[in-house]
Amino acid sequence: MYIIAGLGNPGREYEHTRHNCGFDCIDELADLLGVAVVKHEHRAITGAGYIEGEKVLLVKPQTYMNKSGESLAELLGFYKLDPARSLIVLYDDIDLEPGQLRVRGSGSAGGHNGMKDIIKNLGTQEFARVRIGVGAKPPQWDLADHVLGHFSPEDRQKMDESIEQAARTVITIVTEGITPAMNRVNRKKSKKDGETKESSCES
Repeated sequence: MYIIAGLGNPGREYEHTRHNCGFDCIDELADLLGVAVVKHEHRAITGAGYIEGEKVLLVKPQTYMNKSGESLAELLGFYKLDPARSLIVLYDDIDLEPGQLRVRGSGSAGGHNGMKDIIKNLGTQEFARVRIGVGAKPPQWDLADHVLGHFSPEDRQKMDESIEQAARTVITIVTEGITPAMNRVNRKKSKKDGETKESSCES
């Protein structure tokens, strides 16, 4: 069984903001799997389904971003799951341009408060994650205003495509493993010749 968690903030005012693209990914994955994410448990909204016979629980923590780890720790404890084997987290990343994705099997929070709280509550950095680029904040902008803001129409189109790709990447992780997912998603582009190269390493 896998717990697949998208990070975000509850409430209509936060819908489709940069910080809520994790929630958007869960909605996309729910549509692909035909799952209704409506059950309230352990301070989250969840929906259970299957990916090629593997049970998955789609999760939107309702504790607000900075307390995401509290809900996930409760869920992992209740279902007696090891995060290193059974947790996939999707979340926004300002260090990546809109439309870019990165997949990792472990690592630090990288300054993301939701991830900091997850690592703190789980006591480990060993779990899969899909980072979804939302772009850096403009100069002189407050970071909170940036991540809680909405995308331009141009960036929104890029995000819709990357959210679909992120959802399909989760399916790859579940069915094939983290390494094939990294090899397909973490592409590096050579500045010298413009060729696209695949890599399982993070930049």
